[in-house]
Amino acid sequence: MLDRIKACLPSLAPAEQRVAHLVLSDARAFANLPVTELAARARVSKPTVIRFCRSVGYDGLSDFKLKLAGNVSEGVPFIHRSVDADDKTSDVLVKVIDNTVAAFLKYRNDASSALIERAALALVSAYKHGHRIEFFGVGNSGIVAQDAQHKFFRLGVHAIAYSDGHLQVMSASLLKPGDCVVIISNSGRTRDLMDACDIARRNGATTIVITASGTPLGTAGHIHLAADHPEGYDRYSPMVSRLLHLMIIDILATTVALRIGGDKLQPLLKEMKNNLRSKRYA
Repeated sequence: MLDRIKACLPSLAPAEQRVAHLVLSDARAFANLPVTELAARARVSKPTVIRFCRSVGYDGLSDFKLKLAGNVSEGVPFIHRSVDADDKTSDVLVKVIDNTVAAFLKYRNDASSALIERAALALVSAYKHGHRIEFFGVGNSGIVAQDAQHKFFRLGVHAIAYSDGHLQVMSASLLKPGDCVVIISNSGRTRDLMDACDIARRNGATTIVITASGTPLGTAGHIHLAADHPEGYDRYSPMVSRLLHLMIIDILATTVALRIGGDKLQPLLKEMKNNLRSKRYA
């Protein structure tokens, strides 16, 4: 939220910029002071304080202070603004983008680089020793699993994605020690994914789960890459979670690529790009 205010500074009127600087200098105090005191400290009128809040994308001073208080108490730049039935297109645009960016920033602050490294090393080990790498997900998470297969395929890593519960259980039954399976879920409570995770783990495969904290699936795998966000998947289509999961896959794929080594991957990627040129119009 504070980063957003900094980004908006050049576009604000001079009086609104003074309010912005007041927020950036002491966000906690700003969230608790009355509008009269805020206007006096910023040397502006009370309507200017309210205009500033609207200029940076909030409904007014109350909405701004509520979000700011949550930001300060949590220690991370995080907001979540629900889309309402009477929202204008401009409101929808701002809210959807803000929710996504906020989720990404929260993940950046909360993510465990040690766990990401463990997951990447498990995938690299499976690749180097010729073991199986698989991605499981259902619904929206199944699409993320397919994207993961595509990204790793481009790196020369032979992987497969399953979005059917029966195939996931059958495939998990065939996994062995040294194999690696990445299981993706928004809810962390899908029965088929839980069954597949338990079977894969019993067979000695390394299980990496990408899901929310405090869920059954989150505690079922060897390595839990927590993907936490306030999106109510029972009310809305899971947009933020899907994008967050895609970003985590990007981080994993990039880390794996670096561990494999550029000397090996660069010629492969270059040849692939050259071979694809005939598929495009000049």
